Amino acid sequence: MKEALREAEAARSEGEVPIGAVVVAKGRIIGRGHNMTERLHDPTAHAEMIALTAATEAMGGKYLSDCTLYVTVEPCPMCAAALCWAQVGRIVYGASDPKRGYSLYSPSLLHPKTEVAAGIMADTCGNLVADFFKEKR
Repeated sequence: MKEALREAEAARSEGEVPIGAVVVAKGRIIGRGHNMTERLHDPTAHAEMIALTAATEAMGGKYLSDCTLYVTVEPCPMCAAALCWAQVGRIVYGASDPKRGYSLYSPSLLHPKTEVAAGIMADTCGNLVADFFKEKR
C-alpha cells in the first residue's frame, strides 16, 4: 500500500485526484498507475486502469489471477468491471468511497474468485483525498 500511496502523491503533484495503484505478482510490482484523467483528457484514465494495463503488458496476457492490486481508494464501478475482466486474484484498498465506490452500486462487479481486503491504511489514504479537495475549495 505504501507504493500505491507514492503513486497517489505523484497524482497530487500533477494536480490530479490523488489515487494510486500498484499490481504485484510474486512479490514484485509489475504495474503502477495514478490518476491521469486531467493530463490525458480521458475520464477512463484512473489509477487502476493505468496499473492494470501496465501489469497485463508485463505478464504478456490479459489475466491477472495470481496478482494483487493495491489501490488507495475503493475502485469505482468502471474499474471494478475491468478488474473482473482481468480476473485479478486479490484487491486490497485503503479508503472506502461512499459516493462512487463499486460496493455501493454492485459488489458483484468483481470476479467471483477475487478476494477483497478493505480498510488498509484507510485514514492515510482517505486523508490524502480529503485534503486535496479542501485545498481545491
